[in-house]
Amino acid sequence: MRNSLIAHSGGVDSTTLLYEYREEVACAVGFDYGSKHNARELAAAKAICRELDIPYLIIPLAFIEEYFRSDLLLSGGEMQLGDYSEENMRSTVVPFRNGIMLSVLAGLAESRDLQQVLIANHFGDHAIYPDCRESFVKPMGEAITAGTSNGVKLVAPYTALTKAEIVARGTRLGVPYGKTYSCYQGGERHCGRCGTCRERHDAFVANGLEDPTLYEE
Repeated sequence: MRNSLIAHSGGVDSTTLLYEYREEVACAVGFDYGSKHNARELAAAKAICRELDIPYLIIPLAFIEEYFRSDLLLSGGEMQLGDYSEENMRSTVVPFRNGIMLSVLAGLAESRDLQQVLIANHFGDHAIYPDCRESFVKPMGEAITAGTSNGVKLVAPYTALTKAEIVARGTRLGVPYGKTYSCYQGGERHCGRCGTCRERHDAFVANGLEDPTLYEE
């Protein structure tokens, strides 16, 4: 039964979740909030959903780029390159991004009488992004259920998983990782130098897999 909405960015984590729950997903949703990589990732997400015959909505959140401060945004500064560490990735935090997006998804699910909202936050993000932690996801889920007339549930099954564990799961599901997009620089090809590119590559290496990502030469 297709009773779920999923936040789908077109990256490794949300695409894995989409494949895992594809028989339950009524609609996938992306957000255009003015990040440097928005255009590339949303194009990837749209193409993946088209192959799975799952409707894909893109919801504009232009106010985030206009009013919020983050180097991940087009309005922000240059991002630091290097490993996926708190020091290098701190400037890419978009304040309360998941909270805002989950609020929209909860309202959309209630409007469509859907029972679940799926999100692919994971363990590797916890130290860097406060709204990826279990301490946020759990009470946010309780608020969503309490605040929707049909008791929408927030499902976040990857909260305790690493990126490598997600890739291992997705490989078993046949996820076409070469079609996903993650690079925070937003170029035609992954830069291979930013933190999210390095985390992505390391996840394939940890599983003894060839990285299918196209990187800049």
